[in-house]
Amino acid sequence: MLKGLGNFASILQQAQQMQGRMKEIESNLGNIRVEGSAGGGMVRVEATGQQKLVAFHIEQSLVESGDREMLEDLLLAATNQALDKAKETASQELSKLTGDINLPGLGDALSQLGLGGNQTP
Repeated sequence: MLKGLGNFASILQQAQQMQGRMKEIESNLGNIRVEGSAGGGMVRVEATGQQKLVAFHIEQSLVESGDREMLEDLLLAATNQALDKAKETASQELSKLTGDINLPGLGDALSQLGLGGNQTP
């Protein structure tokens, strides 16, 4: 029975370490920048690893063309690309934390937090 308590204490300690590491990763993701682009780079969108949009860059000639529908389509495409890259980056960072640990439901739980996994809109 006491051996079981030792194992439980070890698991608890590992969980606390993982929680601290998770906060560190989340902070690091806020500093990571990824970019999505469309229209041959005429529209670029920057996002953080936390999937927050931080900048839009639009070529002046595209604005001057007056083609609002095309601009909207390019913004949407570039934004989706940036967010996909942010999700992939978060997933890679989180895999460093979990390593080869296969915890059932971990990907779903992380998706609910917006931190990776197979999140679908």
